[in-house]
Amino acid sequence: MVGPLPLRPVAGLLAAMFSLATVPAAHAARGEATRSPVIARHGMVCAAQPLAVQAGLDILKAGGSAVDAAIAVNACLGLMEPTANGIGGDLFAIVWDPATGRLHGLNACGRSPRSLTADMVPPEPDGTIPLFSPWSWSVPGCVDGWAHLHARFGRLPLAQVLAPAIRYAREGFPVSPVIASDWERGARRFASFPGFAEVFLPGGRAPREGELFRNPALAGTLELVAAGGADAYYRGPVAEAIVRYSMANGGRFTPEDFARHASEWVEPVSTSYRGWDVWELPPPGQGLAALQLLNIMELFDPQAMGRDSADFWHAFTEAKKLVFADRARYYADPDFAQVPVSGLLSKDYARERAAAIDMARAAPVDWPGDPAQLGRKETTYLCTADESGLMVSLIQSNYTGFGSGYVIPELGFCLQNRGNLFDLRPGRPNSLEPGKRPFHTIIPAFVTRDGQPLMAFGLMGGDMQPQGHAQVIVNLVDFGMNLQEAGDAIRFHHTGSSEPTGTTMEGGGVLHIEDGLPAAVLEELARRGHRLEDEPVGAYGGYQAIFRDPETGTYTGATEKRKDGCAAGY
Repeated sequence: MVGPLPLRPVAGLLAAMFSLATVPAAHAARGEATRSPVIARHGMVCAAQPLAVQAGLDILKAGGSAVDAAIAVNACLGLMEPTANGIGGDLFAIVWDPATGRLHGLNACGRSPRSLTADMVPPEPDGTIPLFSPWSWSVPGCVDGWAHLHARFGRLPLAQVLAPAIRYAREGFPVSPVIASDWERGARRFASFPGFAEVFLPGGRAPREGELFRNPALAGTLELVAAGGADAYYRGPVAEAIVRYSMANGGRFTPEDFARHASEWVEPVSTSYRGWDVWELPPPGQGLAALQLLNIMELFDPQAMGRDSADFWHAFTEAKKLVFADRARYYADPDFAQVPVSGLLSKDYARERAAAIDMARAAPVDWPGDPAQLGRKETTYLCTADESGLMVSLIQSNYTGFGSGYVIPELGFCLQNRGNLFDLRPGRPNSLEPGKRPFHTIIPAFVTRDGQPLMAFGLMGGDMQPQGHAQVIVNLVDFGMNLQEAGDAIRFHHTGSSEPTGTTMEGGGVLHIEDGLPAAVLEELARRGHRLEDEPVGAYGGYQAIFRDPETGTYTGATEKRKDGCAAGY
C-alpha cells in the first residue's frame, strides 16, 4: 500500500483562489477552454439550451428574482429538452439567500405509490425493477418544487414566469443539435409506448435539428399550473389525468399519492476542501459522495502529481470506487433508514478509506467501509443569479431520457422512472416500501468561502454527477483553472462498481477517460489493472456554473462544451 501524498503547498492554493477572484481578461483567461467565461454585473443564467437561457434572462430584466428565472428556464427546458427533464420528474435546489446570509436546500422528489409493495413487482432477470415500466413510477415532484421556491423567493406572478414556456409550447421552437440526437435515440426505444408518438413524434418521427416542435398539450398543462399553482397539479385536473392514465396502463397511482405529496426544505451538508466549503443536499440524493470524494482527494496532492500522470487518474478513480461502495450501502430515504451522514463526512473516516488505496494496482472489488449505492446521463442542470445576490443551483430530471417512456397525451409530458433505483430485496436501506423516496442521483451543488457565496454549480449525468463535482473542484482549486476551463478539461467516468440497488460488483468496473491524455498514461493505468473503454461524449455529464466575485459582486458564468447550452448575463 502507498499512503496518501503530502498536501499541496499553500502558495499554489492562494494562486488558484486569486485566479478565480480576479477573473482576468477574456483573451488571457481562455487558456485551454473552448470559449471565454461570460462576465456580467446584474444577473447571470446558465443552462443546456440557449432559448431557455434567454427566457430566464428576460425574467431577470423584468424584475424577477433568480428563483423566478430558474423556474422559467426549467419550464422551457421541460419543453425544449424532454430528453432530460420535465414536469413528470423530480427537482432539487440549493438557494443562497442574501437576506439571511445562508443556504436553503429543497428536496422536491416524489415517493413510491402507497399501494405498491415489492412482492407486486415482476423483477428483471437481475432482480431489479423494470426500468421502462409503470413499476418504476414515483410521484413527480417538480411542480411542487417550483411552488415552494416561488412562495419563498419569487417576485413576479407565476403566470408571468411560465409565460415563455407556454408561448414556445404553442408556437413552437427549433430543436437544437444535441437534443435532436438524444430525441432520435429515445424515439427508437419508445415509439410504441402509450402516448409517446402522439406527443413526441410529430409526423411519425423525432424532430430533426432545426425543425420546429410544438407541444400544445404541455402548454395547456402549464396554463393550469400558472392559474392554479401546485394544487392544479396535485389536487386538480393534472393529478386526475395521471391517475386515469395509471389505471389504464397498469400503474398503482391513486389520488392520495398526489394529494399527500409535499416538498421538504432541508439543511445542506458540506465539507471543506482546502478552504472552500462545498455544499450538497443530504440523502436520499448522492451529494454525500462528492463530499466524501473530496475528503479523500484532499489527502493527496493533485498539483504535484499533475493531470498528465497515471498517479492522478489512478488515485481519483480508486477514491471514487471506495466512496461508491459507501453510496451503495448507506444512501437512502432518511425517513426509512439510518444514514450515518456525520460519520461518512468525517475527515478521520476519509483517512481510513484513503489508506485502502494501493497506488500500484486497481482494486478488483469495492467494499463499503464502516463509519461508526447507476449510470444514467439524462438530467438537466441550471443556475441563475440576480442583482440582489440571490443565487440558485437547480437540477431536474426524468431519470432516464424520456423517463419511463409512458406519456399522458392530454398533458404533454412523460412520467419519470426513478423508482427503478429501489432495491426489491427487503431489509436494505433502499428497499422498496410504500410511500418511500428512492435513492436519487440528481444533485445541485454550491461553494462558499468565509461564509460568503462563491459559486453555484452542477454537473448532470447520473452516477457521473458526484465524480464530476469533485473533478470540477479539483480543477479550480488544485490546478487554478478558470471557470470555463474547469468544465472543459478532460474528465474520467468510472462505471460498473457499486450500485444503489445494493450490489457490490467484482472486477473493479470500467474506467472511461476522454481523449487527450498521453498514450503512456493510459498504458500505465491499464498496467495497474484498470479496464479502459471508450464512451460517448454525453456520458461525461453537462456542467454549468456561476461564480460570484467576493469583492465586487460581479458574476462569471460558464457552460458545458458537450451540450447545446450557453451562459448569458446582463
